[in-house]
Amino acid sequence: METNYLTDILMPVALGVIMLGMGLSLVLDDFRRIVKYPKAASIGIINQIVILPAVGFLLVWLFGLKNPELAVGVLILAACPGGPTSNLISHISKGDTALSITLTAISSLIAVITIPLIINLALSVYMQQGEYIPLPVFDTIIKLILITLLPVGIGMLIRSKAENFAHKMNTPVKIVSGLLLFLIIAAAILNNKEIVVSSFTDIGPISLSLNALMLLIGYLSAKLFKLKTDQSITISVETGIQNGTLGIAIASTLLHNDVMAISPAIYSLIMFMTAGIIIAWTNVGMKLMPAYQKS
Repeated sequence: METNYLTDILMPVALGVIMLGMGLSLVLDDFRRIVKYPKAASIGIINQIVILPAVGFLLVWLFGLKNPELAVGVLILAACPGGPTSNLISHISKGDTALSITLTAISSLIAVITIPLIINLALSVYMQQGEYIPLPVFDTIIKLILITLLPVGIGMLIRSKAENFAHKMNTPVKIVSGLLLFLIIAAAILNNKEIVVSSFTDIGPISLSLNALMLLIGYLSAKLFKLKTDQSITISVETGIQNGTLGIAIASTLLHNDVMAISPAIYSLIMFMTAGIIIAWTNVGMKLMPAYQKS
């Protein structure tokens, strides 16, 4: 079989660099901090691991999405945790950065187990018998550990042994990670540009609805439990901003289906636009509200 250098080599390496950069910003206390923020952490994790996939299934049904591969792609994205991007957006949006990092760290650990379960459920629901091969759960967990948790662990180890070096590398690695993220999304779209153009009218509204709903659910669920505004902003961002790079990598590398990668790619484009709105609102709009000043 001919090697696809983009999906088999470049994409896992790029994802590894992105996750390494995330590890450089983490310490063990980020995992222990769930004890300090039990209510906030529980709400954020339930939103990501349980409510997000459920809303994904619901929207695919409500919109009557006919293409089964695009439908599976939506659920691949919904199964992914927040990534380094959510930490950056949370920070710029005046959220609780420590809570954001904690939620990303914990959800990334849990998602290694839940991702193959959710994807296999999506495959069985949307694909016809004989049209797909279920992901082997144990093998998939091992692969996810290798391409996500292992680079994160290496980054954390580097930080623990050479903290000054990790701090110096933090900005360059973030810049490289951003460029790699852009290239991965662009490659996923360009490789399937005809399908992207023809299917955007189907997947675009679902992606926008999923993103907007989860941002709103994240914020309202936090406010319902009387969390502070900065924590509510963070839970909103962590609930609605997903690791689209991981979703594209899973579709292209683990499932070997580029069409399934279109949904995470389109969602990633949309979530950057909504992130811009969030940043503008939290830095300008909310400051004009008296209730924000008191929270």
